[in-house]
Amino acid sequence: MSEEHSSAETSELARLRAMVAEYETKLIDAATLVARVRHEINNPLAGLLGQAQLLLREELSDKTRGRVQIIEELAKRIEKIGSELRDVQTPVAAVNRADE
Repeated sequence: MSEEHSSAETSELARLRAMVAEYETKLIDAATLVARVRHEINNPLAGLLGQAQLLLREELSDKTRGRVQIIEELAKRIEKIGSELRDVQTPVAAVNRADE
């Protein structure tokens, strides 16, 4: 293999490594943002869900109970979405480094 060809491969490899590093940084930034958003949603959501569940323990009219149950169901849907976001919090780069 010629020295010129080897130099080109080395240059290409360096360029690819720089691109990977840049994308890993962006992925880590996105994962950090997801973690913050998840935290900011989960705190008030826990309060909302707790209050709805406390209300459901009380004597309520059928109409009011139905409305509170809808609030509880919607809060649980949001909670499920938040838990699915947990998977996004661990960037691939961090997982790859942990495996090394």
